[in-house]
Amino acid sequence: MTGARPGPWAAQASAFLIFLAACVTFFATPPAAAAPVGECTATRGAIVAVDFGPFGGDVVRGCDTAPTTGYALLHEGGFSTEGTQHDGPAFICRIGNGAFDGGTAHPTPDEDACVLTPPATAYWSYWTASPGQKSWTYSQYGAMDRKLKDGDVDAWVYGGTDVGGTTGRPDFSPDDVRAGGSGGTPGPGLPTGAPGEIDLDAAASWLKSRLTDGERIVDDGGEAPNHLLTTEVAYALAAAGGKSADLDKVTSYVVGQAGAYAYPDGPGSAPDATAAARLALLAAVTERDPNAVGGHDLVADLAEHVCAAGPESGGPTPGCTAKGDFRNASYTDGQALAVLALLRAGATPAAATVDRLTQLQCEDGGITSILIRPGENCDGDPATTGLVALVLHTAGGHAAALGEARTYLAEAQLPDGAFPGWTGATSGSVSATAYAAQALRALGDAERADAAVGWLSRQQLDDGGFGFEEGATEGSLYPTPSAVLAGAHTSLATLTTKKTEPTPPPTSEPPATEPPATRPPGVGPDLEKGVAYLTAPAQLKQGRYYTPGPGSARADFGLTIDGAYALVATGLDNAKLRGIVDFLDDGGKDGEDRTVHDWTGVGTAYAAGGSIGKAALLAEAVGRDPRDFGGEDLIAALDKAVCAKASTAPDRSCAGKGAYTYAPSVFAQSLAVIAQLRADEEKAAEQPAAYLASLQHDSGAWPSLIPATGDSDVDSTAIAAMALDLAGGADAEKAVDEALAWIASRQLADGGFPGAAGNSVNSAALAVQGLSLDADTYQGEIAKARKFLASQQNSDGGFNVAEEGQRGSDLRASTQAVSGTTGISFATLERDLSGTSPQPTPAPGGGGTPDIVTPGEAGGGGHGATGEGGGALASTGVRVGLLALVAALAVLAGWRTVVLARRRTTTGSTP
Repeated sequence: MTGARPGPWAAQASAFLIFLAACVTFFATPPAAAAPVGECTATRGAIVAVDFGPFGGDVVRGCDTAPTTGYALLHEGGFSTEGTQHDGPAFICRIGNGAFDGGTAHPTPDEDACVLTPPATAYWSYWTASPGQKSWTYSQYGAMDRKLKDGDVDAWVYGGTDVGGTTGRPDFSPDDVRAGGSGGTPGPGLPTGAPGEIDLDAAASWLKSRLTDGERIVDDGGEAPNHLLTTEVAYALAAAGGKSADLDKVTSYVVGQAGAYAYPDGPGSAPDATAAARLALLAAVTERDPNAVGGHDLVADLAEHVCAAGPESGGPTPGCTAKGDFRNASYTDGQALAVLALLRAGATPAAATVDRLTQLQCEDGGITSILIRPGENCDGDPATTGLVALVLHTAGGHAAALGEARTYLAEAQLPDGAFPGWTGATSGSVSATAYAAQALRALGDAERADAAVGWLSRQQLDDGGFGFEEGATEGSLYPTPSAVLAGAHTSLATLTTKKTEPTPPPTSEPPATEPPATRPPGVGPDLEKGVAYLTAPAQLKQGRYYTPGPGSARADFGLTIDGAYALVATGLDNAKLRGIVDFLDDGGKDGEDRTVHDWTGVGTAYAAGGSIGKAALLAEAVGRDPRDFGGEDLIAALDKAVCAKASTAPDRSCAGKGAYTYAPSVFAQSLAVIAQLRADEEKAAEQPAAYLASLQHDSGAWPSLIPATGDSDVDSTAIAAMALDLAGGADAEKAVDEALAWIASRQLADGGFPGAAGNSVNSAALAVQGLSLDADTYQGEIAKARKFLASQQNSDGGFNVAEEGQRGSDLRASTQAVSGTTGISFATLERDLSGTSPQPTPAPGGGGTPDIVTPGEAGGGGHGATGEGGGALASTGVRVGLLALVAALAVLAGWRTVVLARRRTTTGSTP
């Protein structure tokens, strides 16, 4: 990461601030000596384009011949950047270039002081495009986390976007600014990896060794059968050895579970489309009748439950994202499998169901794993693209879509024959490579398919199994079956036990979800491992606070309190919780000499009601006095932060009567309401609670932002429900009931919930907390959500950001996952620390922020992959605090909550 350097702080108003500027560190990063744009080509280097149009300039391009990250691309391309005082360099507030306005960075201090995070209507939005991609994708990851490859192009546009980035796109296309002024890219060369064959017998033996009683898969640590993996094993056994007693036993078991697996809502209800399709395909593979599986006509039930419309119709459309969806399919693979199941049963799928698959194709030919609506961000991946290409090939027609998919796969294939798991990944994924190999063989590209299988053969472990990624040392049940089908030169489109050997034609075998990073324990996440990850020295600096990322000495106070909430909820490490609380309460300073109130802004013109409420809530949860926490009366500060009326532009402190100052999200508003109510300030909280209630949609949902933008958000709905549940009263009870019903209706087939980053860990965790307000009614949904969270927990105890996208433990997602899994509302969090002792005080000096390492404690891990869109953790607050100016200057506060990261991606970790 390019470091910050000292420099002048551009003051906005007073001579006093100008006088003090010399004492202040400003988060500015200068440009490097830029390589001429002409040195980048379609196959070498990356291009960044910055649109200075809103400031009277043109689009200026830069080149980095050895691209690493999006953040470095800006600076290597000749641009300077400045962050905000609240967020540091991670959130780009100004951009400058010598080709425009003498290098002056814009917006200027007169236009935006860059003290707080810019508003959603005026900020530098970040857009990306891969080689060959013809339209821009709103980046759900920060520029510091975007890993570039040759041929990539980035764009920065000043203005505003809506939630998800469906508006505010650049006025120019990626082709307009690519190297050479052309979007043309040479055809991809053939991979050079050595050929090889998969040991099918060894793989089958490994799979059979994982069966319980020789008939079913049971998740590690659990007792309930995993029907999805059981069907996967059955497919693989059929591909490896054809008819056998082992296959018959597994098939008989899963067929007998048809009701529980495919009809979770009971007989007569719409089936889980993915489960029904998988069972129907298993019947077709094993020469059974898919019209009579366990007493169910799977073919008829799939055909009868096709969505006539999506939510845009205005009427209730449960289980439907758009016209043509199979009800409750949730993901693209479920849609594709349902089409394939009907085709293999001799039925004709409704045209809308097949057309729906083509609607999921992105500009670059890839196909997204999520059933997106028209106009939503589209980010394809090789696994989903391979599966859908196989199904469209089987259905016939769709030559244009197949051609684009084939080109996408060819361009995505790595030189060694592997395929990456997601956009931006640089190493091979077993599952993605297996699916792509199956599709390419079906489409007649045997040379590429053979190279992919050769790479797979080198990933097979000594015991016969396969791990998720290149170089894995432990086998997993998720990727192994798909590798077997690829190695057998077959797929679910043609697999059958009638044949003694697999055939070479078509290919593709899909799991009901993108494989998680670890095998799920079954009933829920391992909270002890989760807490060990959160408290490891690699994460918790000095045992007292978290930072925005590796190498930073700056405390992320919002994230630190999130971690404390998780420790309060679990009670599994009260000593570390005591260390965090003492640090905050005693006015502890981070490596930049900042305290928690440099973040809350108490006593300044920028007092952030949500941040104040968040800190007060922690004090209340652990028995500290919120009226004297960190040397400040947080309850009095909250009372003062209640707005009497909406402020007028350019003042954006108050969204309306009853809103809190600088609380731009439902999350911030809700936390502050909870803090006031827990302090027995019912009267003072009346207007804020009423304002919060007024934001609820007729559907029962709440939006993300304040003022409301019209979106509906699981995370915000859950926290608002917790706040109003604490407030009480008939109106609040009705609002909570409607909110919980809406949350339950958003649950996906695998138990997850949609969020900014996709099938979001954060959203699932908050949904558990919200639905636990009425646990008796929603116990089924809660159990499924906990199981989903377990599937996203990694071996180090941390959690992925989402089911799709980058793998790796993310600190922000992990804090919410651990806290949310308990089901304890933020309104009732409580932990007694009276029996704990103060933690050791770090020695001053000598390098700033040394870690305190206690022998025997878990270590390792890190901030890991970041996301969101959403994946961003829409957790319990804001990302990082304010810059401490000097003792004489009142600290400025900010209000950035994580929800804003959904709309405005930072260049660093998501908030």
